[in-house]
Amino acid sequence: MKEESCCTVTCDLPIDGNYWNNQYQTNTTNWDLGQVSPALKQYIDSIQNKNSAILIPGCGNSYEAEYLLSHGFTNVTLIDIAPILVETLKNKFHNNPNITIILGDFFEHQGAYDIILEQTFFCALPPFLRQKYVWKMHQLLAQNGILAGLLFNRRFEAGPPFGGSQEEYEQLFSKAFHVHQMAPTNLSVPSRLNTELFIEFSKNTEVQVLLYQFTGITCNGCMQTVTTKFKELDGVYNASMSTNFAEVLIVSDQEVPLDDLQKIVSYDEHYKIIKAS
Repeated sequence: MKEESCCTVTCDLPIDGNYWNNQYQTNTTNWDLGQVSPALKQYIDSIQNKNSAILIPGCGNSYEAEYLLSHGFTNVTLIDIAPILVETLKNKFHNNPNITIILGDFFEHQGAYDIILEQTFFCALPPFLRQKYVWKMHQLLAQNGILAGLLFNRRFEAGPPFGGSQEEYEQLFSKAFHVHQMAPTNLSVPSRLNTELFIEFSKNTEVQVLLYQFTGITCNGCMQTVTTKFKELDGVYNASMSTNFAEVLIVSDQEVPLDDLQKIVSYDEHYKIIKAS
């Protein structure tokens, strides 16, 4: 089992294509609203360019895509890791030239999108993938591209879904994106009232957002020491490490030479850093 597929809360179930396939097969889809989220519906209504390239990752039943197509949007892409779901979507949107449906891993996807819609994808990922999420979102957005949608502003005992807080998200996305909105929404469905933040971020094209694999750290104190050292480098605006200590996200005005990063952590012979591909 890939480590990045493991649930970091219960650590007994792999969160992979088979996991999500089973959720759809057994109809265990309590996160499914059965409709477009009201906040996303309002946002979609504000989009003026119907030819915008729009991506919905971890798309689920994708009522958002249905709404987009019914309102004249011409360039919608869906990606999900669950084969059963993707087959259902392909049948649902059969012969519609305005939508592309992909079975695959979001983190391996390539493309350039004007808008990426976030609807219960972030919260479905194990929390140690959040640095990787920021890196990949920045990579997939075109210049001036927008990431918009909803994040849970609450904690869960186990997951998925996995929650978080506004303070945590502000630190995570800092400098990689320009934050236009991150605030509680009054457009949540009743079951999610007062637990959601609506976000609208634009890609910061003036920075490098790079991901590195890291080995050797085993505690939060060491993690904080290393990320603080990286943040102290000239030109580095933000640095954060995944909760499993395996990846570091660095936002800087230009790429920091790998040798310089390794030199900074060379005080411990167990610490190794390499650039993620």
